Amino acid sequence: MAHEHHDHHHDHDHDHHPPISTFGTAFALATLLNLALVAAQFFYGLTAHSVALLADAGHNLGDALGLLLAWGAHILARRAPSERFTYGLRSASILSALANGIMLLVITGAIAWEAVLRLHNPGDVAGTTVMIVAALGIAVNGLSAWLLHAGQKGDLNVRGAFLHLAADAGVSAGVVIAGAAILATGAAWIDPAVSLLISAVIVLGTWKLLREAIDLSMDAVPAGISAREVRRYLEDLPGVVGVHDLHIWAMSTTENALTVHLVLPKGHPGDAYLIDVCHELDHRFEIRHPTIQIEVQDAGVCHLEPAESL
Repeated sequence: MAHEHHDHHHDHDHDHHPPISTFGTAFALATLLNLALVAAQFFYGLTAHSVALLADAGHNLGDALGLLLAWGAHILARRAPSERFTYGLRSASILSALANGIMLLVITGAIAWEAVLRLHNPGDVAGTTVMIVAALGIAVNGLSAWLLHAGQKGDLNVRGAFLHLAADAGVSAGVVIAGAAILATGAAWIDPAVSLLISAVIVLGTWKLLREAIDLSMDAVPAGISAREVRRYLEDLPGVVGVHDLHIWAMSTTENALTVHLVLPKGHPGDAYLIDVCHELDHRFEIRHPTIQIEVQDAGVCHLEPAESL
């Protein structure tokens, strides 16, 4: 085919792999604190016969393992590209989120089943122990959230972890209230009822995480980016008479990429033009890794120009 194609890659003064974050120590402390909390909650949940404490422990275990997975994925994402993995291992963060979501659902399902069984036969619950250990959960989750907040330096992944830990402190507060209600009323059924409520909250949050992770693993357009708006911006560029083969996907949980063919009758518009386009794609849509191919209008029909619905 008599096409005149020009490829242009632009990286906005950033490396091909994510920069090293400064929150490593905060990440380590938050993970260790959460693992210690899980051990305490599981132990006292069993000794106090509290399914609510076990539910909170399961939730915090998911968080601790999620922190470990995210930390490992962050390390892998810094690996340089190779001949086999030409993007490096950036997508490890997507696999980490997917594994974390599946793991949380499995843990929550087991705890919810136990809570249903306990509703029929509640047994005695040590309300004071439940309150003390859950209060410890508030302190640990609050401190962990503060540590990550102090070290996030604009990292969206760490911000997400901070918000999750802050919400966990709220869940632990619910368990404290359950312990107080058991002490005040002697109604042991409150414990499994609260654990079912906690399980429902976890499933709601985890389902969104799992759905987004599946979407990203299937190269869906990342949440927060409108493919129609991106197309409209490109179509309105000076000299552009056609836009096709537009693809937008996530390279990791923090980096987005784009490839597109732009049809310009006068041919290649020059590097300054493309640098401006790349800057706007980053500024407007947080697409930091665009690849733009220029086509001359009278060079024939590109075989990658299907009837598109975007």
